[in-house]
Amino acid sequence: MQDAAYDLDEAYQINGPEDAQRMYGDWAPTYDTSFGAAWGYVAPREIAMILRKEVSAGAEILDIGAGTGLVAEHLRGMTVDALDITPEMLEIARPKALYRRLLLGDLTRVLDIPDARYDAVISCGTFTHGHVGPECFPELLRITRPGAVFACGTIGPVLDGAGFGSALAQLVALGRITPVTWRDIPIYEGADHPHKDDRGLVMVFRRT
Repeated sequence: MQDAAYDLDEAYQINGPEDAQRMYGDWAPTYDTSFGAAWGYVAPREIAMILRKEVSAGAEILDIGAGTGLVAEHLRGMTVDALDITPEMLEIARPKALYRRLLLGDLTRVLDIPDARYDAVISCGTFTHGHVGPECFPELLRITRPGAVFACGTIGPVLDGAGFGSALAQLVALGRITPVTWRDIPIYEGADHPHKDDRGLVMVFRRT
């Protein structure tokens, strides 16, 4: 069977967890080259750099929607676990020795992770069109410790369209998280494709 060839616009058409698992499972063998390298995808590096400035040495970090490990490549030397819905993507990440543990899980459901397990949560490419929305925040807050930092990327249309703004505002109002700060980042670098000038937004906040 030939490796599947997908691109960003096809990924944006995903509709829910089962669709994501199917598409990313097919895409896994070529994801790093056909998308990561070919598209000049630097958002994982940018978000990792933001998190590095927010966490202390020894922090236990959960990379949600970890995929093949593109974020963790920029967190070397830190303690990072991977969580993804697609086993094929995690199997590509496994030999890179980037993660302490590889966890299979669906962010739209209860996770098989103990309470107050992590000091930080990072994500890149997870909060986007058709993927995961703000409904996962209560569960992520459950598995993090007080003071845990979140550095999660998204894009403007998803922030507006998927209800992230109101969900985050409510969590702030309820005293569950600190006020959110936003960082503007490039998503691509040195590439020539229709999305080359797209920008990302990184939400940074702490669990109270």
